[in-house]
Amino acid sequence: MNRVAFKPLQNTALPHSFRHIRLERARERDHPEGASAIAYIMVAPLDRVSRIDAEVWKTHRDACRVVRQRPCQEDQLGHLVHDPSGGWRFHYDVSGVAADEAGYHFGDERFRLGEYVSVREADGMHPYRVVAVTPL
Repeated sequence: MNRVAFKPLQNTALPHSFRHIRLERARERDHPEGASAIAYIMVAPLDRVSRIDAEVWKTHRDACRVVRQRPCQEDQLGHLVHDPSGGWRFHYDVSGVAADEAGYHFGDERFRLGEYVSVREADGMHPYRVVAVTPL
């Protein structure tokens, strides 16, 4: 597996709109109580209504990151990528072999504590709950 090397973030160089966002697997058939060990941690700019700010993303792409956490697996490091159709994806593999995961309507979603979002993964669509949104 290719490991992505990240330069450390310099929080003072980023706009104040950047947030640390934690998404945890919400209740679904295979996880009736949810699963806090199945999670994503995002670093992304949010606008005044808590949506991902595409304009700020454009000038700070390298700082927009994601960590994919799964039990018994090494964390996967990646970037939050805005695709030409307006959607958002999690891109981990710099060689382009692994498929990206896609946020379902992330452009319209509000990343506020307690809200739910969906992520399309290799095995289908899964619900996640926003459990933390904090300034960097």
